[in-house]
Amino acid sequence: MINLSSAGHRYSNVDLEDPNFEHTAYEPFLAYGRSKTANILFAVAFDERYRRRGVRAAAVHPGGIQTELARYTDPGRIEKLVAQINQQLAAEGKGPFQWKTIPQGAATSVWAAVAAPAAEIGGRYCENCHVGKVVPDDFTITAASEGVRAYAMDRATAQALWKKSEEMVGESF
Repeated sequence: MINLSSAGHRYSNVDLEDPNFEHTAYEPFLAYGRSKTANILFAVAFDERYRRRGVRAAAVHPGGIQTELARYTDPGRIEKLVAQINQQLAAEGKGPFQWKTIPQGAATSVWAAVAAPAAEIGGRYCENCHVGKVVPDDFTITAASEGVRAYAMDRATAQALWKKSEEMVGESF
């Protein structure tokens, strides 16, 4: 099973005490980060539960693609983010950020679903057609960097999210 996530998970860990922003001020990028972290944690929990049955799960970051996701975001905010990414890339001696095409964005999902060994990607976060490196939560990741935050791979949090999800939907899986 391939679960679509994003490098946006770096904005925030999940908040299992306030998953619906009932006690926390809503901020779109924070909510996006929480949801993408939850997608990774779901893949971790699913893989752990079902690998003995031969079913594996992975979370995939497709890369920066211009989609309808940003339709409600101020264009200036996106431009500012791209400018920041380009500054970081320039500081690393790299060329400017380029949006991926839809086929380029789909490549990692296809790779993970069809070509990658299940044992290699099971319960992991994939980006740019490889398994992403786990980086500490306090590690400075630039917007242009690769890697998955350690909190998004935490097995205890993954199991707690699974339990919270079951409570929220009133079902046990």
